[in-house]
Amino acid sequence: MIRKINAWTVIIFLTLTGALPAVAAPNSVPQPLAKAAILMDSETGQILYKKNDVQRMYPASTTKIMTTLLALERGSLDDLVTVSRRAAEIGGSRVGLQPGEQVPMKHLLYILMLSSANDAGVAIAEHVGGSVEDFANIMNDRARELGARNTNFVNPHGMPDENHYTTARDLALISQEAMQNATFRQIVQTLNYKAERKKNMSGDLLQQVERLENIYGPVQEDFYNHNKLLGSGYYSYSGANGIKTGYTVDAGQCIVASAKRGNRELIAVALNSQGVNLWSDAAMLLDYGFDNFEPVALVKPREMITDAVVKHGARNAVLETASFFYYNFSVNEKPEVVRSVELSDNINAPLNEGDKLGELVLTAGGGEIGRVPLLAVYPVDRNIYSYWWFWVGIGLAATLLLLFLKARLANRRRIRDRIRRR
Repeated sequence: MIRKINAWTVIIFLTLTGALPAVAAPNSVPQPLAKAAILMDSETGQILYKKNDVQRMYPASTTKIMTTLLALERGSLDDLVTVSRRAAEIGGSRVGLQPGEQVPMKHLLYILMLSSANDAGVAIAEHVGGSVEDFANIMNDRARELGARNTNFVNPHGMPDENHYTTARDLALISQEAMQNATFRQIVQTLNYKAERKKNMSGDLLQQVERLENIYGPVQEDFYNHNKLLGSGYYSYSGANGIKTGYTVDAGQCIVASAKRGNRELIAVALNSQGVNLWSDAAMLLDYGFDNFEPVALVKPREMITDAVVKHGARNAVLETASFFYYNFSVNEKPEVVRSVELSDNINAPLNEGDKLGELVLTAGGGEIGRVPLLAVYPVDRNIYSYWWFWVGIGLAATLLLLFLKARLANRRRIRDRIRRR
């Protein structure tokens, strides 16, 4: 429980002093053809645009974002993964992995994300989770941890299943977490990758593969990224650095795109678009974010905010902010931001430096826009008068003093009585 201090507010006026640049009015709100879409600030999680963002949609191969994230969190790039018959025989997009073939996890992840290989997805799922079904349960647990509560995965690749669904918002949340992983970032912005698959083959498998090569051509070892926003092609986008495309008949054209310009990174999701509109939808969303919003630092770390009474404490606690807080405002806004403090109930000594004691609440336009934890600047010990043994000691000392005085008084009386009898 927390209590709100309404008496303490600070109003920040972000005017023409430089907090926000003076620029032209923002462009019109985007109208993507995708049935569901969202635009998120990758660092803060702030939503800059949304369209049917919580409507259940089929994710197709954008599912593989979660598959890759879990493989990186639970496996090792050096793991040698054995391809099962189930993996080798999966339908849809595949690269011809063979039963019994052993492929390093690193190769499989690049194959999965660049070439969208379903056979690689099943091999990874079985290696990390033990089975496709158990891996799907892990996917769903991780989704819940990230706040993606309208998502249910039943496979690691996104092949059609009525029980396999997500939302644009959930995909943005999952992608936001994945982009915090340096290896994931490297994979999804790679244009092409060479996986020397035959290097790990021997015996009967190698002979079998060589026979197949004589019929179908060389084993695929060069893989190219399906994301046309990357690179320098016709649909390339300045600053693009990921993430994943997908397609099935039911899901339509899907993309989770990211782009970074300067210190700003945005994530755009477009689900169930059509044809090449996929690329224009993604570019439209990203343009809208970069052109029409500007992040403003409303809070800096270690700002002294207030003090708080500490029950049984030797002194009050001084509270400071834990971190930066940025918020994207429309470039022609002059926002009025109100600060207020909410302290935790029952702040009791002793306290350690860095203990969370409340939150700094920021509101603008009549609504809350964010919170920043408030931490204790220094330790607060218990007041010595609050300890039970102190009062017991005082009581014992008082009792002993009274007994001493009583004994002394009695001794004096005896002395006086002796003197009188003489």
